[in-house]
Amino acid sequence: MELNGYLRSSRRILIFTGAGISTGSGIPDFRGPQGVWTRRQPVYFQDFMTSEKARIEHWDYKLEGWDGFRAAQPNAVHDAIVTLERAGKVLMVVTQNIDGLHARAGTSADLLVELHGTNLLVECQSCKWRGDPGPHFEFFRVNRKPPLCDCGGFLKPATISFGQSLDPQMLERAQQAAARADLVVALGSTLSVYPAASFPLLAAQRGVPYIIINRGATDHDHDPSVSLRIEGDVAGIFPAAVETALA
Repeated sequence: MELNGYLRSSRRILIFTGAGISTGSGIPDFRGPQGVWTRRQPVYFQDFMTSEKARIEHWDYKLEGWDGFRAAQPNAVHDAIVTLERAGKVLMVVTQNIDGLHARAGTSADLLVELHGTNLLVECQSCKWRGDPGPHFEFFRVNRKPPLCDCGGFLKPATISFGQSLDPQMLERAQQAAARADLVVALGSTLSVYPAASFPLLAAQRGVPYIIINRGATDHDHDPSVSLRIEGDVAGIFPAAVETALA
């Protein structure tokens, strides 16, 4: 069966996305040659909580990409996922991405699991208040001091740092979706980061079809549970298949 056939016949699709779907929005794959990880050593969460120097370093690291994240707009892949949702076919969108583009495109909050958090919010590590990161980035840009919450706690962009635990509620929602999906589609991910990459396999190992679309190899390419592996640019493949499936 071709991709559009799988999409047409399914009603509870688990869509799993990685950095490869956001390059078309001007956000580089942070592990690639233009990625910030090639230039900086990320700050570990425990260091952030215990060291003013580490907090400055982390905010500086985040500031480097903030203007790009703020200016980025959803592309045809994000829009195609929303189109599938509006057709009543999406069970859950589970993403590794922190760019917030699924939310900006219109993916419903109750159908979105951002496993690694989002750059669209800043979070207090004490009282858990969340809000607009813009004023806090500007404060740091001007003062070179890590911003604090009104409660006195440390503010941090609401993304998962190294050494920081994933949100148990997000993990539970992803696991429940894997248990109910009738199709899994992985888009733009190398499927190499765990536990995130375990969720497509959890669904596929139940016997439901598993489709991978990515430019370049993935860690699941040779898994026997993969039903269809499509090599190439997700933006050139997935939106057209969605259009055909819903025609």
